[in-house]
Amino acid sequence: MSETINGKKHTLVLDGRRKLTITGAEDVNGFNEETVSVKTTAGTLIIKGSALHIDRLDLETGDVALEGNVNSLQYIGSGEGRSRFSKLFR
Repeated sequence: MSETINGKKHTLVLDGRRKLTITGAEDVNGFNEETVSVKTTAGTLIIKGSALHIDRLDLETGDVALEGNVNSLQYIGSGEGRSRFSKLFR
């Protein structure tokens, strides 16, 4: 998946549901072993699964790499996602 929004490229590469590479990341709103919330140029991306961990995080280039068992990927509106998921990561 590749998308250009506001002049910045956003891509997702999921390899065998075990490795996820994201470009166009602006911030990581929160994370634990079951949920990772990433603000991207295309909106907030919620990754759910088990044994999730961040292998690489470079917000200057917008690159994020995750490993673990990925069960779902969901984009949500940035205003809705921040308030709803911020309670999970406190």
